[in-house]
Amino acid sequence: MTMTTIDRTISDLADAKEDLRRNNRRKGWIRARTSLIRAKWPILAMAILLVVTLAAVLGPAITPKDPNRQNIMLRLQEPMTENRQGEVEYVLGSDGLGRDVLSRLIYGARISLSVGIIAVVIGGTLGTALGLIAGYYGGKLDDVIMRVADIQLAFPFILLAIMFLVVMGSGVLNLMLVLGVGQWVTYARMARGQTISQREKEYVEAARALGARDTSILFQTILPNILAPLTVIASFNVASVILSEAALSFLGLGVPPTIPTWGGMLAESRDQLLAGRWYLAVFPGLAIMLTVLAFNILGDWLRDFLDPRLKGAD
Repeated sequence: MTMTTIDRTISDLADAKEDLRRNNRRKGWIRARTSLIRAKWPILAMAILLVVTLAAVLGPAITPKDPNRQNIMLRLQEPMTENRQGEVEYVLGSDGLGRDVLSRLIYGARISLSVGIIAVVIGGTLGTALGLIAGYYGGKLDDVIMRVADIQLAFPFILLAIMFLVVMGSGVLNLMLVLGVGQWVTYARMARGQTISQREKEYVEAARALGARDTSILFQTILPNILAPLTVIASFNVASVILSEAALSFLGLGVPPTIPTWGGMLAESRDQLLAGRWYLAVFPGLAIMLTVLAFNILGDWLRDFLDPRLKGAD
């Protein structure tokens, strides 16, 4: 067999491999679309998240009003109240300082989504890396990482977050960092368990026999095969982080008061509830509820979709 024939054979094998990968990717998209249509609820969840995302990205274009602009003369206006010219100044009403509730609601979506997603990225990256290392090497390194995780789990997370924010100070970056680091344990425990079950399998042994380095085996061989459960955890954690951000903002330990957040709006509405100003708490509460519900629905769908036992049922 000549070198030209060998080269042609290698090229044909590479093309066949690429065609197979492309075909599997196309089948995956078709299966995902079919699963979404059958489930129905995830489509509604995606629509809700699309609306929230557009509100966060296109905030200034959607509402030209400054969310921090105060108008004491028009404070505590109820939704759809008309002025003397017959125009509606505040669609969703105004708060105790005369600020537009709708504008603050739209701008608050930025904080909720950015904190939720970035905190999950921080926690997921840190926890997955530590879990891979603990599960692959085992021994004392595994014991140290897991004991640190157990110590963190022994403390209520919200109290830890409050303690660190009191020491570090409030702010968006500090909030993202605290909430992100607080999420790493879940990913580490899942990644460790999955790595222990994968490290002795044939494809890992083959990578070792070919001389692959440990970092290559961990992040290029094992990691792609354990991403499914980690992705499901991430979808649920975004919802929990949004709730944690709202709770910390409600307590005054989240972002500064000059930045509108849904949790901060709830905190500011406390004094007005007994006066019948229901809209000040209802609208940010609904925004938090719908966003968290949408992420939870998508998490349920991802868990079922990525379950290998159900792949043959679609």
